[in-house]
Formats: sequence, C-alpha cells, structure tokens
Amino acid sequence: MLSASALENGIQRKTHKMESFEKRILLNTCFGHFLSHFNMLVFPAVVIPLTAQMNLTMADVLGLSFWMYLLFGLTALPWGLAADRWGAKPLLILLYLGSGLAGIGAAVWIGSPGGFAAALAALGFFSGIYHPAGLGLISKEMQRVSVGMGFNGMFGNLGLAAAPLLTGFFNWLWGPQAAYLFLGGLNLCGCLLLQTLPITKSGHPDTALSAQESGMLSAFLILLVAMMLGGIVYRGATVILPAYFELKNQQIFLWLASTASGGLSKNLVATSLTSIIFLVGMLGQYTGGRIAERYTPKYGYLIFHILTVPAAFLMALAGNIPLVALAVIYFFFLLGMQPIENTLVANFTPRRFHHSAYGIKFVLTFGVGALAVKMAAFIETTAGIGAIFPALGFTSLILVAVIVLLIFKT
Repeated sequence: MLSASALENGIQRKTHKMESFEKRILLNTCFGHFLSHFNMLVFPAVVIPLTAQMNLTMADVLGLSFWMYLLFGLTALPWGLAADRWGAKPLLILLYLGSGLAGIGAAVWIGSPGGFAAALAALGFFSGIYHPAGLGLISKEMQRVSVGMGFNGMFGNLGLAAAPLLTGFFNWLWGPQAAYLFLGGLNLCGCLLLQTLPITKSGHPDTALSAQESGMLSAFLILLVAMMLGGIVYRGATVILPAYFELKNQQIFLWLASTASGGLSKNLVATSLTSIIFLVGMLGQYTGGRIAERYTPKYGYLIFHILTVPAAFLMALAGNIPLVALAVIYFFFLLGMQPIENTLVANFTPRRFHHSAYGIKFVLTFGVGALAVKMAAFIETTAGIGAIFPALGFTSLILVAVIVLLIFKT
C-alpha cells in the first residue's frame, strides 16, 4: 500500500507544470536529440548514391559507417562519466562543435573512402555525447521524467525523419557532398542555441542510494541485456530501411514518376517514405512517454516490443503499399518504447549516477548495436536484403524473453 507521503509526491509529479528552467533544458535537449539522430541517419540515405560515386559494392559502402556507429555507442560511458563530473553544458558545446567540423570533413573527403570513413568516425565520436549528457540532464532536473523523455524522444524521431528527407533532397539537387555540408552547419547552430537559452539547474541534491535503488542493481543488469538486443534491432532496422524501400517499392516509384511533372529518383522516393515512417514514430514516442507516466513502465516495455515481432517477419514478404503499412506499425512500437526504456533506466539507478547509467546503456545499445551494420552487410551478401528483417524479428523474440525475466525479477 502506498504511504500518504508517497501518494502526495505522486500527485505532485502528475500535476507539476514545467518551470522556465525546465523548458530551457527541454528545448536544448530536444535540439541535441534531433541532431544526434540526424547525424547518424544521413549516411543510410546516401548508401546507394555512394556506391555509384565511389564505385564500391553496397556491402563495402555500408562498412564505411561501422566506426561511426561503433563510436557513437562505445563513447557513451566515458561521456556519461564526464557529464557526472563536469555537467552537461560543456559536453553539449563539444557535441555541436565536434559534430559540425566532422560533417564538413565528410563533405571535403567524400571522394576518398578512407578519409570519408574517418570523418564519419569523428561524427559518431562527438554525436555519442548527447544521450548520456542530455537524458541524464532530463532525469535529474525535470519532475515529470517520463513526459520529458517522451517529448525528447519525439525530437529524436524528428531527426530520424528529417535526415533521409533532407538528405534525399540535397542529394537529388547537388549530391551527397551538399548533404554533409548542411549537416555540419546545422550542428554548429547548436552553440548559438545554448547561448540564447542557457541551461540552469534546479538545485535538487544528488542524494545517497535509497533502499529501493540499492535493491535494483540486478534488475538494471537484466535491463542492460534487453537494451543491448534492442540496440541491435534498432540499428539494423534504421540503417537498412532507405535502401530496402528503394529496392522493394518499385510500383510506388513508377506511380509517382508517372504523376510527377518533374523527374524523380528512386532514392528521393525511398528517403521520403522513410521520413514519413519516422514522423509517425514521433506519435509512438509521445504515446510511450504517456504510458510510462500513467502505467507501470515494464509492462508497456514488454507490449511495445511484442508488437514489433510479427511486423518484422511480414516485412520480408511485402512490397510497396503493404510494406510501407507494416513499416509504420513496426517503427511506431520500436521507437515508441524508447521513453519507456529511458524511464526504467532512471527508476533502476541512483540519481547522482544518471549520466553514467545512460552512458552504460548507450555503450550497449549503440556500441554493440553497431554490430548490426556488419550483420546487415553479411546477410545482404549471403541471403539477400529480404532476409534482414526476419533476422531482426528473431532478435526481438529473444528480447521479449529477457523482458519477461525482468518482470519476474521485479
């Protein structure tokens, strides 16, 4: 039974209105989240154009991004430790400066596979700052953590949606180099935002471990396994989707090409459809945040992942409109579970270690998840691109079993 004080605290959290410092924190973190995902999703949108420009196979071009995705995840823990020590603001400044210069470098060296891969690696290195710094800031300084995570997740999804759309547009007009120049400039704008809307803190103390928190270590370890598997699924699905649409939506392209007055490219159609999918995913993020606040998060976490499984297997068999419809369902739940997952991280870890806790999470979800790039390249070479989503579906089945274990444990 809830104590009177616990019930009162719960009511206050439900009815709490954002203070001005919370709004500034959310605006800064939302832009940072937008950029961190935008930075990672420009590359999948230019995979096929780069195969022609660099005269490489699709598997070889996919391999150029491996270090970008690996460093995006592996650097999360040291960035989280740094944020716990020095705060989030200096790290966010470093995120914008480093990623901006890396994007410009990718544009300069786009004709050299080695130089381009190095610039992508730098982009992943600096983009890895956001999740431990930004999510830790939200969990520490906002009262309604789940709602904050939901809105923050929506802007991450907006980055997922905007990257293929804008990249496809820039590639259509001026080529991949223009897309990376735009990426660099957009990141540098983040420094201006931090100056305009400076981050302040609430002054809440980082208290010692509570009895509840100290008993959640084993639950957090199980959650880490679930998040690692989720990272593999997420990265594999997002990195392959634009190319998958380009190859399997021929009828949609032919219909649009026949009705459009100007010439359309298959890449532009595929990246535009990918953007629509990720925009729908924003509704999933909002829904996930509300569910995590209203209901027990671990059950929402289970249900959202269960619902991705049938869609993943069916996407291997579908094409054109049915494929797009299945992708909407798949990414609504795959992306919508993220605010729920981030709420669980905050619930299972002490407040003073939140930056580091999110750092550990993203080492596994994005660092280990980078192996999905290698997995996708291997499956595409040996079994064809149509076999990738069933492989992700089997991974999700294992993930669901781990979440069931988490529920029993807690």
